[in-house]
Amino acid sequence: MPELRKDPVVGRWVIIATERARRPQDFAVEHDAADARTCPFCPGAEERTPREVLAYRAPGGAPNGPGWSVRVVPNRYPALMVEGDLDKKGRGVYDRMNGVGAHEVVIETPHHERALGDLSAGEIEAVLAAWRDRMLDLSKDGRFRYLLAFKNHGSAAGSTVGHAHSQIIALPVIPATVRDELAGGRAHWDRRDRCIWCDVVEQELSEGDGGRVVLANDQFVAVCPWAARSPFECCVLPRRHAAAFEHEPRASYGALAEVLRAVLRKVDGALDRPPYHLMLHTAPLGERDLPHFHWHLELMPVLGTVAGFEWGSGFHINPVAPESAAEFLRKVTA
Repeated sequence: MPELRKDPVVGRWVIIATERARRPQDFAVEHDAADARTCPFCPGAEERTPREVLAYRAPGGAPNGPGWSVRVVPNRYPALMVEGDLDKKGRGVYDRMNGVGAHEVVIETPHHERALGDLSAGEIEAVLAAWRDRMLDLSKDGRFRYLLAFKNHGSAAGSTVGHAHSQIIALPVIPATVRDELAGGRAHWDRRDRCIWCDVVEQELSEGDGGRVVLANDQFVAVCPWAARSPFECCVLPRRHAAAFEHEPRASYGALAEVLRAVLRKVDGALDRPPYHLMLHTAPLGERDLPHFHWHLELMPVLGTVAGFEWGSGFHINPVAPESAAEFLRKVTA
């Protein structure tokens, strides 16, 4: 029988409909054709992007030229513009403001054919460090309230360039999804004087075999959430309480890279390298010490489409129980 599960943070209900279940290999997708000849993110094509705002390269290397390992540039087609004032206005029930923000692209590797999961832990650590460095710099702008780092991998996930990259968008408002998480975390704190994510980490780690933990090291844990919205959804969290990703100790990014790399490789192995979304939820700017919020990464393989029921009801239908997904992923060699 299908089961309704309630997300403990935001209160969102999910339908776990296991009678609809398919085998992992049944989620096969068509892969994008890679063409480095026309790629604007490859070494030697630096003039085809805006001038870099950050690059990791060997000492003595010239800016905006080859020789980099990670490179960050403004998005040529930004969702929001850095220039201007917010100019907030209202007209009756309607509010508006100028589309002020920042939109940057993190080019994760100079190698066109390598996906994020193909990189070494050290290379992924450098990508995470680039997120951190750019977020710390963007946080100095008083117009911005929130920084969202995310990755769309594969055309089915919305990526328009095959070369491995992620994005950072600075927003003048806090996104509704994050506001829901903040409200859910605050409600749990008010009831129990504890962080809900810390409670989730403790409970998941205590359940052992048969639970939803995919893997863990001494600093981070990856789980398939209790109320996973889609098959093989994974969440990566620090095992100790921390609200702001960008204020993590620099040394911790190596341990995070190890877990993220293993999760990506397990998902790639289980599902034949599917398209996916990777999203970072961190504390709003200026609120780095929140006791009721816990930063985390959300990994969502794109294995289906959102249909009318989902849009109309707000429910998600997941045909794979998170326990089954976690068990399957644990068995995949990373």
